[in-house]
Amino acid sequence: MEDDYDNYDKTFKPRTNPYFKRIKNSLQLNLQQLNSNFLSNSLIAKILIGIFTILFLSLFTSVPFLPHFKSTGPKVVLILAANEGGGVLRWKGPQDWSIERSSIANKKNYAKRHGYGLTIKDMTIKKRYSHEWRESWEKVDIMKQTMRQFPDAEWFWWLDLHTYIMEPHISLEEHFLNNLDNETYRNLEVFNPLELTTDLPYVDYTQPVDMIITQDCGGFNLGSFLMRRSSWSEMLLDVWWDPAMYEQMHMKWEHKEQDALETLFSTSPWIRERVGFLPLRKINAFPQGACSDQADDPRYFFQNHDFVINMAGCEYGRDCWGEMEHYKALSKRLQKPWYKFW
Repeated sequence: MEDDYDNYDKTFKPRTNPYFKRIKNSLQLNLQQLNSNFLSNSLIAKILIGIFTILFLSLFTSVPFLPHFKSTGPKVVLILAANEGGGVLRWKGPQDWSIERSSIANKKNYAKRHGYGLTIKDMTIKKRYSHEWRESWEKVDIMKQTMRQFPDAEWFWWLDLHTYIMEPHISLEEHFLNNLDNETYRNLEVFNPLELTTDLPYVDYTQPVDMIITQDCGGFNLGSFLMRRSSWSEMLLDVWWDPAMYEQMHMKWEHKEQDALETLFSTSPWIRERVGFLPLRKINAFPQGACSDQADDPRYFFQNHDFVINMAGCEYGRDCWGEMEHYKALSKRLQKPWYKFW
């Protein structure tokens, strides 16, 4: 008995049953699978929630579906003439600031939406031209500056402050750039409000269009126009900005750079052959009150879903702020699909 007691192991450990061991391993494996499935399902749920959120915002709000990513420089650059530094001829009031904010926000949103460049030029500093009678010729100089600022861009779109892009979802390529030959007309037989010379000898209309403008009741409209980078456009800008033009003609030409361009177009075949005209309402539709002598001509005046409204001359007897607010609200209303909640 004593020998048996001495040999007894006080640290007794029962033998593990193989059946229970298999059950234990199976339970551990199932738990691991459950944890793995839970984490996987949780990740999938997060992804689905993210996708659903993007789709919801895209369908039922004004948030764009996907941001525009662009690895290279912009093909198109918008040039907006502003007055951020304050008044020039008079103090800027609250309505002036409101107009400027609305116009700038409109161009910023449009450029961001389509991957375009945007440069806002403060016109107050351009008073440096006043000693040489060129305070109304800034567009030519600014166009030259912007081409240097964006060396990889192809098209440059000038917009006056009192313009508003009414159809921001439409790109310039879709609107007319991809089909210039069919969208533009090259001679003045189609429309010639100033009755300029309809044609010149030695004009080659097979040349590409490097400048896109419109005509209104007062002639060439430079409130919204485009220019393509080319050796032709560089030469045109140099001639257009030549001191002989403004020093000799500044007292005669009421509309400054507009009258200068009309003269160059009328007398120089090499300039005429690369200018393309768009119908006014394509990029420059007028509100009622502008071109009052042509009030019954539908070619001039804005209709719903026209691309751009140009409130030209609103500071002369019309309400610039009221027109800007009206067309801003109209654009928002026209672009709001029936299924969007806000």
